[in-house]
Amino acid sequence: MTDASNFIWYELMTPDPAGAARFYGAVVGWTIATERDPAAGDVDYRMIGRSDGGNAGGVLALGADMLAGGARPAWLGYIHTPDVDAAIAAITADGGAVHMPATDLPVGRIAMVSDPQGAAFYIMDPVPPPGMEGQESDVFSVDQPQRVRWNELMTSDPDAAIAFYTRHFGWGQEGAMDMGDIGAYRFIQRGDVGIGAVMPLMPGMPASMWSFYIGVDDIDRAHAAITANGGTITNEPMEIPGGEFAMNGLDPQGAAFGLVGPRKS
Repeated sequence: MTDASNFIWYELMTPDPAGAARFYGAVVGWTIATERDPAAGDVDYRMIGRSDGGNAGGVLALGADMLAGGARPAWLGYIHTPDVDAAIAAITADGGAVHMPATDLPVGRIAMVSDPQGAAFYIMDPVPPPGMEGQESDVFSVDQPQRVRWNELMTSDPDAAIAFYTRHFGWGQEGAMDMGDIGAYRFIQRGDVGIGAVMPLMPGMPASMWSFYIGVDDIDRAHAAITANGGTITNEPMEIPGGEFAMNGLDPQGAAFGLVGPRKS
């Protein structure tokens, strides 16, 4: 695959995959499988399908043992690295941590790590399906609905975080938006593509974390679907550069997410 250092997969960890399927089906238009993927073995893992037939990511069911061990509903992103073990060594030497050691799966080698400020993410060296060796993952898109369109890092130390991801994944940082007393909203790029931003940790937020903004066809339709299907609005739609709108919410199981899309009414 040719998408090294890109976000190539997104995963929802939830104790209620069926509830998540109902919620994200109504809000985003996804279809989450009703049965676990046989390739995942003993783990309850289900694919998230888009209306165009592609996949948007996966759902990991949190069992009682995982919850007892501290796992909580959340979205996590996977960053492609060609050598998971070398990446782990470099990340830990730079002050990061390992939360799940390198593991071989049928789809590739993965590990869960965190940056020095504590924001968790996966690294992965994927095994592409036969005949797709030269293709890039399409779960991230700057402008398409039913894909993640923006990756946002809220962190206790933006300068250190930007230096970390630049060092380990080759991302760039150009441009910023002034948010007043909060600080700067600093844009990050992979090559010439804007993939997201880094911002200071907001008051009341307990820890540094990645957030992901999912593309929707109509922000007002999605907004109504959140509350109608048991979710919670945490930030109302706000116009962003380019004329679209972004908002934030919690799904019924408590996983935080963002949405971005046009206002059609």
